[in-house]
Amino acid sequence: MMENFKIIGISVQTTNQNNQAAADLGQLWARFYQEEIGKLIPSKESDDVYAIYTDYESDYTGKYTTIIGHRVSTLDIIPDGLTGREVKNEKLLRYIAKGEMPNAVVETWKEIWANDIALYRTYHADFEVYGKKSQQGVDSEVEIYIGVR
Repeated sequence: MMENFKIIGISVQTTNQNNQAAADLGQLWARFYQEEIGKLIPSKESDDVYAIYTDYESDYTGKYTTIIGHRVSTLDIIPDGLTGREVKNEKLLRYIAKGEMPNAVVETWKEIWANDIALYRTYHADFEVYGKKSQQGVDSEVEIYIGVR
């Protein structure tokens, strides 16, 4: 079930204004790998890395929270400094970003934003899934899920 799951990871509040997200998310990703955050996460369900976008102030032009981490079976134990969250959506729209990362993901988000009104986005939680195929150079694939009404 992709609509509802739990995640534990590291988080930052950011905004897409003035390229703020590019800087903040770049730092968050670097920290995730440098500090080997994945090894600190208990009850992991898989090695896929999730990037969750949630706590939207308004829409994609406002502030929001990003959490980078792993799906977990329980939120009973959340290590110090990490964030645990339950992700809930009624319905999801799935996109696949194909190509060199992170450019392919950025381009796919630009498409999503361009169609923002048509999508009836809920702005509860959107997320990216970085699985086995996400580290394959020009042949990389990352799934992007958007919560919709």
